[in-house]
Formats: sequence, structure tokens, C-alpha cells
Amino acid sequence: MSYLDRRIRSFACALRGAGDLLASQPHARIHLVASVAVVAAGIWFALEGWEWGLVIVAIMAVWIAEGMNTAIEFLADAVHPDHHPLIGRAKDIAAAAVLFAALGAVLIGLVVFVK
Repeated sequence: MSYLDRRIRSFACALRGAGDLLASQPHARIHLVASVAVVAAGIWFALEGWEWGLVIVAIMAVWIAEGMNTAIEFLADAVHPDHHPLIGRAKDIAAAAVLFAALGAVLIGLVVFVK
């Protein structure tokens, strides 16, 4: 298998993961709607370059946190399907990371859109 074939295959895996994230996680679908709405608002308000930079970082932080949270949940469920207090704590902390990213995105949105 060539280098290019391996790269294409890795992108296919990543796209499959994105599809799994959207198909399995209701909050990811909410993030998608919010992301599209924020980009539309940015176009409507003709954001400047630095404002777009902040908005993009905020959107990506939420997506990264949601993806990592979902990956941790799936992996933890595969390793130990029954309830385990430490796995529960790990899942709660991963969910808190999504919450922190979302709150940060809201704060960035306030800075950028409420001038």
C-alpha cells in the first residue's frame, strides 16, 4: 500500500468517526446546528479576520472536546461495561471538559458579537 493510499485511508477513518459522532451523540448534532448558526451570523455581521479566528477556535474547541468525550465514553464502556466509580468519574470529567469548552465559546461569542 502506497503512502497516498494510507493517507486516504486515514482520512476515511476520520470521516467515519465524524459520522459516528454525529449519528450517536445528540449533543454533537446540537453543536453542528450551533456551528452553522454562528458561521452564518459571522457572515451576516461581516466579522473581521481576528474575530473569525476567535470564532473558529471556539467552534473547534467544542468539537474537539465533544469528540474526546465520546471516545472516552466508548472506550470505557468497552473496557468495563458495568458501572465502575472511577470510570464514572472519568466520564464526568470528560463531560465537564465539553461544558468548559462550550462556556468558553459562549464567552468568545459575547466578545465578538456583542460589541
